[in-house]
Amino acid sequence: MAEYTDPRGDGAAERMPELSDGDDDDVDDDDEEQWQWMEDSQPVTCLFCDRMLKSVPATLQHCTAEHQLSLVNVITKHSLDDYGYIKLINFIRSTKCSPSCLMGLPDGPLPWESEEFLRPVLQDDPLLQTDPEELCGGEEPCSSICPSSMAESHDALLRRAQTAEERARSSEEALARAMEDLHKLKLLAQGLVLNAETSKSGNLGSVAELREDEDEAYFSSYGHYSIHEEMLKDKVRTESYRDFMYSNPDVFKDKVVLDVGCGTGILSMFAARAGAKQVIAVDQSEIIYQAMDIVRSNHLEDIITLIKGRIEDIKLPVEKVDIIISEWMGYFLLFESMLDSVLHARDLYLADGGSVYPDLCNISLAAVGDAQKHQGRIVFWDDVYGFNMACMKKAVIPEAMVEVVNTDTLISEPAVIQTVDCNTVCLSELEFTTDFCLKMINTTECTAIVGYFDIFFNKGCSNKVKFSTGPQVTKTHWKQTVFLLEKPIPVQAGEELQGKITVRKNRKDPRSLFVTLDLGDRKQTYSLQ
Repeated sequence: MAEYTDPRGDGAAERMPELSDGDDDDVDDDDEEQWQWMEDSQPVTCLFCDRMLKSVPATLQHCTAEHQLSLVNVITKHSLDDYGYIKLINFIRSTKCSPSCLMGLPDGPLPWESEEFLRPVLQDDPLLQTDPEELCGGEEPCSSICPSSMAESHDALLRRAQTAEERARSSEEALARAMEDLHKLKLLAQGLVLNAETSKSGNLGSVAELREDEDEAYFSSYGHYSIHEEMLKDKVRTESYRDFMYSNPDVFKDKVVLDVGCGTGILSMFAARAGAKQVIAVDQSEIIYQAMDIVRSNHLEDIITLIKGRIEDIKLPVEKVDIIISEWMGYFLLFESMLDSVLHARDLYLADGGSVYPDLCNISLAAVGDAQKHQGRIVFWDDVYGFNMACMKKAVIPEAMVEVVNTDTLISEPAVIQTVDCNTVCLSELEFTTDFCLKMINTTECTAIVGYFDIFFNKGCSNKVKFSTGPQVTKTHWKQTVFLLEKPIPVQAGEELQGKITVRKNRKDPRSLFVTLDLGDRKQTYSLQ
């Protein structure tokens, strides 16, 4: 039904005149125009007797003349809105109350307030299809209405407007709560699925369980030259491996070395130059053919043997190796799950007393306060060229971002959440849940949590080497992993932000990860894929 507006703002349009019981000459031209559409409507049954009237206006005039009740007066007296008017009509028809009963009602609770009176008593009742605003606006002004009545009518209009506004606000809040509850249910369902899959005995989501054709996309990505160029140009990464091997020749002298995922063969050649007597380099991607040419070009084919295939599927030409080297780390350390393959090789081929390098790794978290980035990535969706696209946040937020974080936006000390010893870790330990605590160094708002990892070459090394992928040091091709918060968290310098993190493999794609952050009453699952 149409909303009522008062263009003058003085309440004059709210005068509710009595319907005259004279002829049409008493109605001016404007009224005739306003009622014209009603004259063509279907017959209407009177509210208080069985008489059929030709239209709604005729019915109202009949009620006033024959039953001494002005329906407009009842609407005005009780400030009825659209719903109140509908309930009134259905109340009269269902209870068959007398006109005198309606005229004697107090201002208090009305007998038709029950929601049951929203149900039509007569199907297609023309009175229910009529806007009460138009009914009231269509009558002759009555000279008996005094200024005090006008003031009361204006007040009633304001009350109705306030009621409508409160109802709309309540509906918006209820919808927002419902959307939030739905989001929580989705998280709960996801958590239940993850927990159920984790509990399956023997199902660790290992990449070893993948068939070669299922893993083809992963290895195909490493067949492109650009990715190897990017890794080789990453000096932090490549020079750390080189420095570890060249500065610790006693570790490699006369050793048999296995390079898992050799790529262009750079680590295998470092090992050969460091004194290894035999290096076996394994890779499933097409880059292995370039590695063969590279090895021959550097006259190392007598030391380095290259094998195309997955380490899980091939058989090495030796029973045991002394050292396993690999650059297996992915975003957030564990993305791509290549460590699974290294552990498979370790358990199958590593000799007693041998070692995997790098041997130690850890994952750290820190808090980020970057209002500008949060505005650009999250708040942006609230107004996109004048359109509300806030629903997009539910799709954007769960996608973890890989990017370089500005050190100026770090607002907490880092906290190590997981340490991995590659010589002892079990496959099942690569999925974990741990509590963490971030000590704030600034008073601001936390807009994201950033994750990164550190790598150590320690075991048996006289010259230990390490490098970090954190935002405080020279950037690497791993950058950092950023988990944006939907709503920033206010923090104070010196306080501790308590949280819990859960890292799980995606069962449908064990090379990708689910990371769940639980920060008090805020819980969000992110994907790395």
